[in-house]
Amino acid sequence: MNNPLLKSFDQAPFSKINNEHFKPAFLKAIENAKKEIDEIVENPEPPTFKNTLEALEFSGQQLDRISSIFFNLNSAETNEEIQKIAQEVSPWLSEFNNDVILNAGLFKRIKSVYAQRATLDLTPEQDTLLEKRYKKFSRNGANLNEKDKKRLRKIDTELAQLKLKFGENVLAETNKYELLLTSEEDVKGLPEGIKEAAAQLAKSKDKDGWLITLDYPSYIPFMKYAENRELRKKLSLAFGSKGFHNDELDNRENVLQIVRLRYERANLLGYPTNTHFVLEERMAETPEKVMDFLNELLEKALPAAKREFEQLQTFAMELDGIDRLEKWDSAYYSEKLKQKLFNLDDEILKPYFKLENVISGVFKVSEKLFGLHFKEVFDVDKYHEEVKTFEVYDDSGEFISLFYADFHPRPGKRGGAWMTSYKPQYQQNGKNNRPHISNVCNFTRSTESKPSLLTFNEVTTLFHEFGHGLHGMLANTVYPGLSGTSVYWDFVELPSQIMENWCYEREALELFAHHYETGELIPMELVEKIKESATFQEGMATVRQLSFGFLDMAWHGKDPSKIENVKAHEVEAFKGTKLFPETAETCMSTSFSHIFQGGYSSGYYSYKWAEVLDADAFAHFKKQGIFNRNIADKFKKHILSKGGTENPMVLYKRFRGAEPNIDALLERAGLLKIQN
Repeated sequence: MNNPLLKSFDQAPFSKINNEHFKPAFLKAIENAKKEIDEIVENPEPPTFKNTLEALEFSGQQLDRISSIFFNLNSAETNEEIQKIAQEVSPWLSEFNNDVILNAGLFKRIKSVYAQRATLDLTPEQDTLLEKRYKKFSRNGANLNEKDKKRLRKIDTELAQLKLKFGENVLAETNKYELLLTSEEDVKGLPEGIKEAAAQLAKSKDKDGWLITLDYPSYIPFMKYAENRELRKKLSLAFGSKGFHNDELDNRENVLQIVRLRYERANLLGYPTNTHFVLEERMAETPEKVMDFLNELLEKALPAAKREFEQLQTFAMELDGIDRLEKWDSAYYSEKLKQKLFNLDDEILKPYFKLENVISGVFKVSEKLFGLHFKEVFDVDKYHEEVKTFEVYDDSGEFISLFYADFHPRPGKRGGAWMTSYKPQYQQNGKNNRPHISNVCNFTRSTESKPSLLTFNEVTTLFHEFGHGLHGMLANTVYPGLSGTSVYWDFVELPSQIMENWCYEREALELFAHHYETGELIPMELVEKIKESATFQEGMATVRQLSFGFLDMAWHGKDPSKIENVKAHEVEAFKGTKLFPETAETCMSTSFSHIFQGGYSSGYYSYKWAEVLDADAFAHFKKQGIFNRNIADKFKKHILSKGGTENPMVLYKRFRGAEPNIDALLERAGLLKIQN
């Protein structure tokens, strides 16, 4: 019992955990969870909701906590040893999950309760739990014969390992690439703050000059500001070719194996494709609906995108004689054009978005909307010294959540931004157990002369992830499996995407957008420019996002057995959304972690789907006032606190009073007037 992971704890005991604790902890927790399942199956009492469904829902809690700690570390603070352990324990977890799902005695009891559901007088949440758990078993092989069950187990084990390998390769590719520049000419155009950060990074590695990497805070500013077109091309090709180099980190075979196994798995369970399987448990319901949705938006956005592309091409020609716009020109000339049209660029805005001020701002926005109060605490165990920790309380002083915030890139941290949880919210034995939520991002670091100053895009990213965080923090359900973000995948982005809207509103910006040196409030003409420029190149941005949705459907919505060339398949999928010339050296699929490592397979469309919901919902706020407490209370009551306890459209209509209308999104994107 010297293993801290096997002791009872509320907060994750990071400082006490060593890597050697993980494997024994997993083995013991799996053993304990199996015993809990056996007790349910061997219960001599007739099956009831309480002794079967509820008992199952609260089983395996120790294993869940250990898993959340381990896999969150594998994303935010990994190393070779942790990655090796992940490869070992993933098959154990896959095997255990299949042991549960394919347990005939357990399914028999669940089926028995399900057959009586009309007479059980269940609450809506209990009814949803019963429906979801019955479907989870039937949709994942409980009705298969023994031979097919055995094959399903093998597929799931292989998929778990392949997804990990895919992610490890992407991280390794990101970490190993470095572009060291030694001439002032090479960094011409870069803002002073970006140059200073690049020099500081070089210095930290005992090198002279400026070091540029594929981490977003380094890569994106370089692509946006560097005047040297050849260097932009070099960096763009490096970024776009992760996992595409015919070496030990190549992900092409992993991609093909993942999609083939997902397809075989779906067929085994009686579904034509992986997409049919996935969408059965989504708001969109069918592949046809998703494709209709993507195509409808494409039809609206493509004419605007083509006009914007022509405008950009003409601008680049007039400015620098560029006769063929390439992918590595996009961010550079877009930024120049934006500056010309709106006299606005990130470097003007950044001094008003000091990281600490933006954090304070998102806290103030959530206080005004939802009555939340954040208190930084310094006695919470952390996995890295950079992590900040906060206790969250409501207006009445009730403890709501523990919140971890981890904001800067490190070698052991994967790219991007995400929200996760170290402990779910649930109610058991008369106690409401409050959640432990984490936001992880990769923002520009402070330098020797400047604090961490965010681009406007980073500000919206922080608000986005915080929206997911609120969904977790404000959860108020009975069962952990229905709590917080445990909702349909095309509904989960609503709380995050709606929060981005406040970044464009004067009332909200006044709370936090103050110059880091003078304390001056962001000038209102800049706020107006931010709003004016919000729809700049929205057609191109929409088409780009739709292209990822089409690529996802192309991988998962058909039989992949004949696909041999990953790049050729990708080019075909992008055909209807293509604006820039194709580059033979790059391939998006080999680093498309959302769909090959994360949970977005057959679900990437959900970003746009949720945008329809968030635009419609925010239009409701705008009509009543963006800090209208009555509307915010309804959003908290019907959306944020309810998790997955009822059908999301039912919850949305309770909040809004009607189904969402796509026009709100088209209007916000400036695409409606183009149509009319």
